[in-house]
Amino acid sequence: MPAGLETDSVRLRETMAKALAEDGVLADPAWREAVEAVPRHRFVPGFYLPTDERDAHGLTVWEPVTAELDYGRWLAAAYSDTTLITQFDGEEPDWKNPAVRHGGAPTSSSTLPSLVVRMWADAEVSEGHTVLEIGTGTGYSTALACERLGSADVTSIEVDPHRLAQAADALYGLGHTPTLAVADGLYGYWPEASFDRIVAACSFRAVPPALLAQVRPGGKILLTLSGWLYGYARVLLTVGADGTAEGHLLGGTVSFMSARTHAAPVFGNPAHWAAGLPEKARTTPHSPERISAATEEAFHLRFLAQSAVPDAQMVTVGEVVHLVDAVTGSAATLAPYDGGWQVREGGPVKLWEQIERVLDAYDGADRPGPETFSLHVYAGGQHLRHPQMRGLPLPRP
Repeated sequence: MPAGLETDSVRLRETMAKALAEDGVLADPAWREAVEAVPRHRFVPGFYLPTDERDAHGLTVWEPVTAELDYGRWLAAAYSDTTLITQFDGEEPDWKNPAVRHGGAPTSSSTLPSLVVRMWADAEVSEGHTVLEIGTGTGYSTALACERLGSADVTSIEVDPHRLAQAADALYGLGHTPTLAVADGLYGYWPEASFDRIVAACSFRAVPPALLAQVRPGGKILLTLSGWLYGYARVLLTVGADGTAEGHLLGGTVSFMSARTHAAPVFGNPAHWAAGLPEKARTTPHSPERISAATEEAFHLRFLAQSAVPDAQMVTVGEVVHLVDAVTGSAATLAPYDGGWQVREGGPVKLWEQIERVLDAYDGADRPGPETFSLHVYAGGQHLRHPQMRGLPLPRP
């Protein structure tokens, strides 16, 4: 490593902290001190950045970035407010001999610092709290928590043993000694329970019941709900003495990688599903772009639609949008027709019809934002509720 690395990193950390503070992310001086103290580069010896090109198969080309390959680019990216992909498809890279990647599904990353700090702040974490972090990843977020709370009050779990080993090396190398364990976030971590706060750096299809049982009454859980339509919503839950929990959705368009046990199943060829649908089509008043567009409202609507059809997946082939439910065997297609859209659907669940009902209710309620929805978790299930809309059940974990 270059002799001036530590000096360079201190300057870049201060610059990054100043920028985050100016953006309103670091309103709490204690979190700013943590950002200024923790050297992020120690947690990302290598990562991938996307290029502007696609390969012959249309796949994104990802370039490896390390200090040996390009010191300036590596260090600048480490102290940028950017998510850095550190693993694809669960395969641990060889950072001594890294190779360009074509496509692949990211399975681990160093989350952008602004979101890391935002998660800790939104969970209302403060001195004296014991916390469970789900998804250690590179360990950078864990280090910030240790810097703020002290290692003794921090437990962090990670499902990937290789990821945890690298994070542990970096954490211990900086003098942080939190409780670390290889564990599935779906079940929390009973040996260290109960916690004042649980913060998840991955997303779940529904709130895992084990997490509620591991939080003290009055404690809080901050997690991201996701699903197979790739709709996301963050929720801050307060746990009651009776083991139930409730809270409101938070605003913004935050997404996290899915917990590996909640990943979507492979469903095969969309054309095979479409071939089994009835020939008769009907017109629909709603364009599929309402849930697929790159807008904040579509991001929110995709989550609401997903709550109505939690087992559905969506893929576009040419101009045709396919909805496939590998659990029930239901399917639907939407195709442009005469300036509008036609839908064909079959199977026990009329997928697009269920989504239409959500869109109608949403429009009828004057298009309410995420903060107006509340999530209620109890022994009989989990429901998303709104004063003007019918409750939407979430899938059971």
